[in-house]
Amino acid sequence: MYTTTENITTVIVALIAIGILGWGYYRARPYGKTGILAWLQSVVLMAPWLLFFGLFVTGIYLNLVFILFLLVVCAGLYIYLGRQLRAIATKDAKNKSDFNQITNSSQPFSPQEATQSPHQQKTENIELKKEETPEYIPIPDGDLQKIKDIFAVDTFFATETIPYQEGAIFKGNLRGEVETVYIKLSASLANKLGDRYRLFLLESPDGKPVVIILPSKNDPQPTTTSQKILAVVLLIGSIATSFEASGLLLGFDFFRETTRYQEALPIALGLWAVLGVHEIAHQVVAKRYNVRFSWPFFLPAWQIASFGALNRFESLVLNRKVLFDVAVAGPVAGGIISLALLLVGLLLSHEGSLFQMPSEFFQASVLVGTLARVILGPAVHQNIVDVHPLAIIGWLGLVITAINLMPAGQLDGGRMIQAVYGRKVAGRTTLFTFVVLAIASLVNPLALYWGIIILVLQRNLERPCLNELMEPDDARAALCLLALFLAITTLFPLTPAFAGRLGIGG
Repeated sequence: MYTTTENITTVIVALIAIGILGWGYYRARPYGKTGILAWLQSVVLMAPWLLFFGLFVTGIYLNLVFILFLLVVCAGLYIYLGRQLRAIATKDAKNKSDFNQITNSSQPFSPQEATQSPHQQKTENIELKKEETPEYIPIPDGDLQKIKDIFAVDTFFATETIPYQEGAIFKGNLRGEVETVYIKLSASLANKLGDRYRLFLLESPDGKPVVIILPSKNDPQPTTTSQKILAVVLLIGSIATSFEASGLLLGFDFFRETTRYQEALPIALGLWAVLGVHEIAHQVVAKRYNVRFSWPFFLPAWQIASFGALNRFESLVLNRKVLFDVAVAGPVAGGIISLALLLVGLLLSHEGSLFQMPSEFFQASVLVGTLARVILGPAVHQNIVDVHPLAIIGWLGLVITAINLMPAGQLDGGRMIQAVYGRKVAGRTTLFTFVVLAIASLVNPLALYWGIIILVLQRNLERPCLNELMEPDDARAALCLLALFLAITTLFPLTPAFAGRLGIGG
């Protein structure tokens, strides 16, 4: 029988879910078919979580195989809806292209047309229907001329202008040190046109520097109210799963024995110390660089409390150094805390400690197993090893940190790779990570879970920085490699042969 508290919790969760979906539909409806399809994508993403936590609160536990099947189905629906949206976008782009052929006679963009054609085309084609208006409106003639005036022979010598979306691409030759040139160009642009445009200094596909000017209205948007509500719901869910994970470690089901919350509280607080430090570090470094970073969207997991959190930038990032520093701050802070807890826990472990762990526990991680062998010595020869709770918390914290360091998409590891090695390499590592997870899912269902997360939510790279040509220094590159190495040694298990040589296990 369910208690009154459980019934009230169920009703609250249901109302919150209905409210989020209803608000999303209300916001999407004015955008027609495109808006509804985008809303359906969000519904598909939320459906597995809503179903799982809704049943979980009522005491119904879904089989892991069914959960993974549900995630696969929802991922397929998400991809299908995404293709429908891309088809609509392609159709709109074709209509735009046809319209441009009529108004521009398919002639390439030139400086002369920049000062005459747009006005003439608008006058000569006034009889065209409203729905034939191109999606992207070019930069007004006056603004375009002022933008061209910012270029000089000692900064960036522009040789060609190409219309791009609502802005323009300027090809040319870079004349000077990258950071100095960017500062001069952006300051000159702001002096002439205020905050209306953004200047990007990027590398073209052929490896040459280009300047792209886009309206500031295309900047990343702040988190919406519905997204903040979702973040709070996921936070509450992660708090609940942290108590459940603590209870499972202690040998009881917290949701069936909630009166034992005091036993689970210390471990839950330890796990949240790692998660909290990780997210606070992100926010502190982002604020230091005047970068807006979104609220964290935690991913609840009853095995380890949470798989970490997903975040997004709510403002443009100045350069790749800033991108790296913001991305690496969380894993460094969370990793240091986790490693310290693990080491202290192993040092405090003795015969009669709270947890009795099988020796296979230390074989699940190269890093943890090696440290345990060094600190605990002959104790790891036994089939059962007594371990202090801090060691368990530290190990789980390292797993959470390592998962977020996977070099894929907009995970911390993916952002670090993009910052140090560029977008091409980051794209390849994202694909490689997905392939590895797909193979690993044959023996570990959690790998399939993360493969789906990356495919649905994290496959896209971070948007380019304002100054993409300015690369991080060697120290940051070395830190990136070190972090990835520690993540691999945390997630990869010891082979039986190596574990035997170390003397781990009976």
